[in-house]
Order: sequence, then C-alpha cells, then structure tokens
Amino acid sequence: MSENIDNLLLEHLRHIRSRVDQIADDVTDLKHRMTSLEHGMGLIKREIHFGDEVDAR
Repeated sequence: MSENIDNLLLEHLRHIRSRVDQIADDVTDLKHRMTSLEHGMGLIKREIHFGDEVDAR
C-alpha cells in the first residue's frame, strides 16, 4: 500500500515539474517578446521625436 502511495506521489510530482518547466519556457518566451516590443516602441518614439524636430524647423 505504501508503495502505491509513493508511486502516486511521484507521478504527481513529475506532472507538477513538467508544468513548472513549461511555465518557465513560456515566461522566457514572453520576456523575449516584451524586449522586442520595448525596442520597437523606442524606435517609434525616436521617429516621432525626429518628426517633431523636422516640423519645428
């Protein structure tokens, strides 16, 4: 009986570990995507600023 409980516990722990690994991969992907968005927003802000300078002249 104790062996069955141990096996069940190990099975649940493996599933939890698998999900945690998947979540960690998702977070890494989201960090990369957010960095790309921040970079893109920086370029857009720079273009707007440059356009404002041109308009002011």
